Amino acid sequence: MTSAVSTPHKATDFSGQYIDGIWRAGRSGRCQADRNPYDGSVLADITLANRQDLDEAYRAAEAAQSAWARTLPSERSEVFLRAIQVMDARKEEIVSWLIRESGSTRLKASMEWSAVRGGMFEASTLPPRACGRIQPIDIEGRESRTYRVPLGVVGVISPWNWPMHLSNRSIAPALALGNAVVVKPSDETPVSGGLLLASIYEEAGLPPGLLNVVNGDVAEVGDEFTLHPIPKFISFTGSTKVGRRIGELAMRATALKRVGLELGGNAPLVVLDDADVDQAVRAAVFGRFLHQGQICMSTNRIVVDASVYDDFTERFIAHVRTLKHGDPNLPETAVGPIINRRQLDGMLAHIDAARSAGARHVVGGDPEGLVLPPQVFIDVDNQSALAQSELFGPIALIVKAKDEADALRMANQTDVGLSSAVFTRDEGRGLRFSLQIEAGMTHINDITVNDSPNIMFGGEKNSGIGRFNGDWIVAEFTREHLVTLQRTPRRYPF
Repeated sequence: MTSAVSTPHKATDFSGQYIDGIWRAGRSGRCQADRNPYDGSVLADITLANRQDLDEAYRAAEAAQSAWARTLPSERSEVFLRAIQVMDARKEEIVSWLIRESGSTRLKASMEWSAVRGGMFEASTLPPRACGRIQPIDIEGRESRTYRVPLGVVGVISPWNWPMHLSNRSIAPALALGNAVVVKPSDETPVSGGLLLASIYEEAGLPPGLLNVVNGDVAEVGDEFTLHPIPKFISFTGSTKVGRRIGELAMRATALKRVGLELGGNAPLVVLDDADVDQAVRAAVFGRFLHQGQICMSTNRIVVDASVYDDFTERFIAHVRTLKHGDPNLPETAVGPIINRRQLDGMLAHIDAARSAGARHVVGGDPEGLVLPPQVFIDVDNQSALAQSELFGPIALIVKAKDEADALRMANQTDVGLSSAVFTRDEGRGLRFSLQIEAGMTHINDITVNDSPNIMFGGEKNSGIGRFNGDWIVAEFTREHLVTLQRTPRRYPF
């Protein structure tokens, strides 16, 4: 394994696949334009993969994995430390790709760069943390050892909203723990979700075959990505509907596969009667409109106690009206473009349906290209279609609760449970409330959008199964192997 940073891969070369350390075109014979959602310009022409390309990627990963698993922990750690150097040297290139390809505002793109960098640093600490244990056993002369070993090959299917981070969140720990990886990024973000990361790890000296990127049509390689016999684990981040499909395929595969499913959310942000209203307003606005609301943890419902409802609503509306929308590359822009026309049409349908149902639409505006100005609805019924949908767009809704018990009931009135938040000046009250919320994560006096590389991340109910980050991801991306040692001859009954 090389110890020096190699020649950087040029961004203009991103045009297809990265398999077994080779940048090459896909074999499907078809091409897909990778477009900027803000101005429609073509960023890259991606030659798509077919099943043969996918098979070669998995076989390359399998061939490279055994030797990688035997490398010293420090050698694996050094790859991630060098990758951090590459991230620092290429920061503006990376931020630019996130802005142009995923429609990220400059603020959000910078946050994502930081998240990826932080994930790489955390990954550098993981190799020596894959610890086994020795336990006593009630048989004379016997010792019981449990070893923690790599799974083998991990398949990663990542989304378009935080493409680089949500790919790397699985890629980095999987590699650090001795696995090899094949990743299929979203069709919307083939570069920032896959090829750009591959170029960074290549530059950092990751041996060929350990990270492979397959960009292909779902109809061509989608099901086969999970059904293929080589991967032992499929890590999927995306919608609950597709997650269910991945889970079903993993159970149908010739060899059953482990899965990690990080799925949809409908995060409530609850404002209790003793909350700092101004702080709650700023958190709710940022938590809702960051990246145009296209985040699984985004504040989807704002549930406010009746005693502070009018004050909160007035301040919230005033603050939203100060948000700038438009060109995501401008530092002052808070709300940029929706990722594509289909998603925008879905947001417009939600707005029309909410109006027809009688919700009060107090802040709005027509789309400008794919940029939808911030929208605010108040006096929303918590059981309405608007409140019960995951709104992957810049639409905020406010629900009035009679009291704390009513707020808790409404917070839990959803079939998903990823993130949540509660605002109160009483820490003990906030803790008691948090522990009653049916979600994987609750944040007291902060936004619902929180993901730190060393802190547990995951949801409940239909928000998925499995956990990310820190020691939790060590458990996900390794397996335990029991070995017993009989030191003295054992007497058997026959």
